[in-house]
Amino acid sequence: MAFYDYINARKQGRKKYQQAVAKGEYPYLPVLDEILKNTDIVSEVNLGLMDVPLEKIVGTKTAGRTQSFANNFMPLLAEKTEFGAKWAYLYDHQIEEGIHDPILVYEFMNRYYVQEGNKRVSVLKYVSAYSITASVIRLIPRRTDELDNKLYYEFLDFYQVSFNCDVWFSKEGSYHKLLKAMGKKDAEVWDETERQCFKGVYDLFVRVFKDFHTDEMGLTASDVFLIYLKIFGYELLKQRTEAQMKQDMAKLKDELLLTSRGNEIALVEQPEEIKAGSYGSARLLNWLIPSANIEPEMLKIAFIHTTSKDTSSWVYSHELGRQYLENCFGGRLKTVSYENANTSEAVEQAIGQALLEKCNMIFTTASQMISQSVKAALQHQQVRIFNCSVNMSYTSICTYYTRLYEAKFLMGALAGAINESDKIGYISDYPIFGSVSNINAFALGAQMTNPQAKIYLKWSRLKDQDYRKELTKEGITVISDSDFITPREASREYGLYRLISGNTVDNLATTFCHWGKFYERIVRLILRGGGGIQEWKGKKAVNYWWGMSADVIDVICARDLPRGTSHLLNHLTRAIRSGVIRPFDDSIYDQNGGLRCEEGKSLSPEEIITMNWLAENVIGSLPPLEAFTPEAQALIGLQGVKPYNSTR
Repeated sequence: MAFYDYINARKQGRKKYQQAVAKGEYPYLPVLDEILKNTDIVSEVNLGLMDVPLEKIVGTKTAGRTQSFANNFMPLLAEKTEFGAKWAYLYDHQIEEGIHDPILVYEFMNRYYVQEGNKRVSVLKYVSAYSITASVIRLIPRRTDELDNKLYYEFLDFYQVSFNCDVWFSKEGSYHKLLKAMGKKDAEVWDETERQCFKGVYDLFVRVFKDFHTDEMGLTASDVFLIYLKIFGYELLKQRTEAQMKQDMAKLKDELLLTSRGNEIALVEQPEEIKAGSYGSARLLNWLIPSANIEPEMLKIAFIHTTSKDTSSWVYSHELGRQYLENCFGGRLKTVSYENANTSEAVEQAIGQALLEKCNMIFTTASQMISQSVKAALQHQQVRIFNCSVNMSYTSICTYYTRLYEAKFLMGALAGAINESDKIGYISDYPIFGSVSNINAFALGAQMTNPQAKIYLKWSRLKDQDYRKELTKEGITVISDSDFITPREASREYGLYRLISGNTVDNLATTFCHWGKFYERIVRLILRGGGGIQEWKGKKAVNYWWGMSADVIDVICARDLPRGTSHLLNHLTRAIRSGVIRPFDDSIYDQNGGLRCEEGKSLSPEEIITMNWLAENVIGSLPPLEAFTPEAQALIGLQGVKPYNSTR
């Protein structure tokens, strides 16, 4: 019996050999000694005995036996040789008792090379075993800037806490994201129960992945596992059966295709870009609209917020938008609002309640709800779900946000024109996507009307910091603060204002996001109807990123502004609306003197959204994550920019 299995294994080896030769690839086992000839090994670590996944054993340590095997570890030598007889004996031993003697391997860059036990590996790979016991010696290379090297050092940090050698990502930062999605800190060591639980879940997922996976995706099992985990959550994942995972993976197909294509985002910058007959309109409408000729009475729309309108200016502004939407259609469509969905469980509960109430559109108004929004969209594909965020790459939902930086540019121009000093204060909350471009647009606007203007940046969500006291100490009286008042804590310190002696506040202007018009335009797109839904899925994520030209952002100024200043603001507003002036045009330098935009050029939308540097006239920095309050860290961890090295 073993003789015929050797013949079959040899056929597999010869087939793999011929395929490799035809492709111009090396047909034998890779040799670690050859690979390491030009590699600087800084450390050898004896890891002792461990179970090594057979798929990670890819070669041999020395050249002695390499040509006895094809590069899939199947044998190449003839049956009637000593090699063939030993292989057959090991096969019989595996069938009757199992191979238990550990092999000796060297691990390099999370791949394993056999010093002793090549035939044992060959037999176990032939019978499709999952792993083998091995004595492992780890070879650690010197740090370099190559991607594989960076990924390996991230793997080493992960291994130190998890003792798991199965997980391997293709993108930097993924191990940190995995730990975060599991609710763990980077340096938190797992106990034995946690290790076994994770291994069981991961091994099950890998089996499902192998059945589902196609080479065109170019993703590792770990890459896909992380996407799955971020959407469905670790606690749910631990409870999923193999059959349920297969169903989930089928629903995730479009998200995986999008990831494999680089998470491309289609930024729709003008509502007019989506017209009947215009390029791309069919695809965008196909994404949005399940059927044609929808009447307003057929829509019931839910709005889900993380806090309440009484305690949050953000929620208050969106609630005004919801009421505006109802008024636009004369009560012909219905809306419902859910507040204080401030945990994953609360968001899921609110979405579930909206579905029970037969809502067919759902707006989740904070980026923190993105995972729950995607999960619900995958499970209820007949419902259209929108999340208020930017630079999020999912194809199962649509995201929307405003180009607030356009209005901030105008506010900066006003501050520079009206301030008697060169010092202007700017209070921001989080260094997340979009907020940095707001800061820089404000700074560039101020620089346009006052070339000597300096913007003193303060963060309201830092730990143990009195930012208002710091601005007062600098003698700053003109300040840009939060854009909207909070009803329960009404204050005059919002928008752009000037402090007058005696703590009197003189309000100068404020930006205004007209979410009602934003929602109205999205709903009208739906009412226009469209075709099928699948054409756009998996190709791009759609983000509605509208600004002043779409009439969803404005600057409201005090009536008593000087006539010349008011005239200047009106002129600049018209210029931005028409596209004659764009805040991020021509020569722009950062704090380090680096040229960020060349003369005659413009920053791309992607460069504006992901901006992680501060303009040359900004005094301040982008603080690290740990400097912020715990509540702020949660949002920054999801949407935060990675700051460049500032010198100020």
